[in-house]
Amino acid sequence: MNKAIRIGTRDSELALWQAHTVEKKLNDLGYATEIVAVKSDGDVVLDIPLYEFGITGIFTKTLDVAMIKGQVDIAVHSMKDVPTALPKGIVQAAVLERANVRDILVHKGNLDFLHDAGTIATGSLRRQAQWLNRHPNHKVTDLRGNVNTRLRKLSENDWNGAVFASAGLERINLLPENHLVLDWMIPAPAQGAMLVVAMEEDAYTREAVAKLNDNKTEVATHIERQFLKKLEGGCTAPIGALATIEDNEIRFEGVLLSIDGKQKIHVEKAMAVSGDFSNFGNDCAEEVLANGGTDLMAEIREKLKK
Repeated sequence: MNKAIRIGTRDSELALWQAHTVEKKLNDLGYATEIVAVKSDGDVVLDIPLYEFGITGIFTKTLDVAMIKGQVDIAVHSMKDVPTALPKGIVQAAVLERANVRDILVHKGNLDFLHDAGTIATGSLRRQAQWLNRHPNHKVTDLRGNVNTRLRKLSENDWNGAVFASAGLERINLLPENHLVLDWMIPAPAQGAMLVVAMEEDAYTREAVAKLNDNKTEVATHIERQFLKKLEGGCTAPIGALATIEDNEIRFEGVLLSIDGKQKIHVEKAMAVSGDFSNFGNDCAEEVLANGGTDLMAEIREKLKK
């Protein structure tokens, strides 16, 4: 008898929505599944130090450990939260069709502050840097937590607005009426995409999950994450990347900014879909590095150490 595929997830509303989405797709293909919500407290105890497995992601660590310990078979993540190097023994099994890639500003009904002074909340250095680059007279304040927590904090504080990924709010039907699409802001690499990871040695599960893969999204996110990896930016560096595939062409736009938004290195390139895209992200990153990106990344790393 074929085993039930145990789907590991964090217990936030968005994480559970993503896990149930994967569950339904697998069930529709005839696979048995089970959702396993993994708590983050107390389960990061291994006989071998985490760094020996290459476990680094703040949002993915708990599920990585659960997979390595054999408690779950697959894990479902927002791909933008996943480090570019996966832990030893864990592999990319499928990238689902991408949702909305854009960032949005959730505001309180009055946008006059955009032409004056304002305070915007975000926990992302990428969003902070791009906002300050466009609105240098604004203040940016830190905002952490899952989407429900961040929306609540916005309503409780006197900030003018907060920046969110549109996809996360749309998925759990929390997109407020008062929002503005930030079509000028370059999203995080792989924003709007969901990633399913599995154990490398688990052929049955990998074969099942591979059926959920969306090729177009896989190609675009590969290019974006390669760009990120080449710049050596973890999830924290102010790096944006977006690859789109239209009319037999892959178009790429990437950006690296200083944390205060005052410096910005931008790249735009295109290539034919029929070409070899395996190093396209690297090529785009090389252009950024050659245009001052090497020094800027060194400065960012120094600042983040403090």
